[in-house]
Amino acid sequence: MRLTVLNVSYPLAQVSFGTPGGAEQVLATIDQALVRAGYRSLVLAPEGSRCSGLLLPTAALPSKLDDAARHTVRQQHRAALEQALVRFQVDVVHLHGLDFLNYLPDFEVPVIVTLHLPPSWYPPEAFQIERPQTYLVGVSASQVQACPPHARIERVIQNGVPLDRFRKGRPKSPYVLGLGRICPEKGFDRAIDAASAAGVPFLLAGTAFGYPAHMEYFDQEIRPRFKNGHRFLGQVGLRRKQHLLAGAKCVLIPSLAPETSSLVAMEAMACGTPVVAFPSGALPDLIDHGRTGFLVQDVKEMAEAIQATDTLDPATCRREAENRFSADRMFEQYLQLYQDVTSGNLEQRKERELCALQD
Repeated sequence: MRLTVLNVSYPLAQVSFGTPGGAEQVLATIDQALVRAGYRSLVLAPEGSRCSGLLLPTAALPSKLDDAARHTVRQQHRAALEQALVRFQVDVVHLHGLDFLNYLPDFEVPVIVTLHLPPSWYPPEAFQIERPQTYLVGVSASQVQACPPHARIERVIQNGVPLDRFRKGRPKSPYVLGLGRICPEKGFDRAIDAASAAGVPFLLAGTAFGYPAHMEYFDQEIRPRFKNGHRFLGQVGLRRKQHLLAGAKCVLIPSLAPETSSLVAMEAMACGTPVVAFPSGALPDLIDHGRTGFLVQDVKEMAEAIQATDTLDPATCRREAENRFSADRMFEQYLQLYQDVTSGNLEQRKERELCALQD
C-alpha cells in the first residue's frame, strides 16, 4: 500500500535538519525516510522549511512571537491543514505541535499525535480527546509515566538520529559544546559557569526565538557570559554541527526541564562525544553514567565531570548510538503505526477491548 502521510509541524517552527527544535528534526527525518521508502510525504510547515517531500508552506514566521501573533499563526495553520485535506487524498495525518488541539482535523482521517514535550506543558484536554481514530505517541518511558493516569498512549516510539550523518572523524579539541534552543529552561547559563570553573572554552550553537522571555534570558543571562574564550555561534548548519560535535571534549546539557528525549545527546554519542547532563526527565535513560557521559547535580559537579570525560572511550559512545538511537528503527516503528491505523487494526482492537470490559 502506497501511503500518503501528511506531517504537520508546530506552527511557529521551521522544519529542517538544521533547526534547533527536536520535534522539527524528527519530522524532517520521518519525511526523508518516507520519500526514500517510496511513500508520498506531505509536510505542512512555515515558509522557509526544507523537506524531502512536498512542502505545503504556511506564512513566514513573525519576528515577534507575542500572544496575538501566536493566535493568528494558529488560525492560519488550521486553515492550511483543512485545505490540504481537501486538496490531497491523505491516508494519515501526523501532528507534532504542542498546540495541536487548535488545529485537530474535523475530517474523517486517522490522526497520530507525537507528544514531544513534557506532559505538564499540554492542556488536560490533550489527554481526553473524544475524536475517533486519534492516537497519542510518547517518546520515552519517563514521559509516559508522567502523563495523567487516564491518558491512553498508543505506543512509545523513542526518537532516533540519522547515524550516517554523525560520525567520528576528527581529534578532540579543548572546548565543550552546547546546542539547542536558548531559553530559561535549557539552563545554558549554568553550562557556561561550569565551563568557566573547569577552565575550558564553551561554544554555544543555537537560536533564541522571538518570545519576550527568551530574548530577555539571552540578553541578561547568556550574552554577558561570553568572555574568556566562550563564544556564541548562532544557528549552525548540519555539516558544521557534525564538525562541532565530533571535535568537542564533551557536550553539556544543563536542562532544568523534564526532557522527554534528547537528539543532542544521541547525535553527540554518534560522533563519539560523551555527554554531561543534569538528570532531567529521560536523560538518565539515554546516558550511561561513567561510560557514555556523566549525570551531575549542579554546576560544581558539571565542572568536575568536564575534566573526567577524558577517561571515556569515544568508540563506546558510538556503539551505544548504533545500538539504541538509529533513525531507521524509529521510522520502522512509525511506519508500522501508519499501516496499523490506516488498515483499521487499532480500531478493531479497541472494539474488542471494549466488548471484553462490558462482558
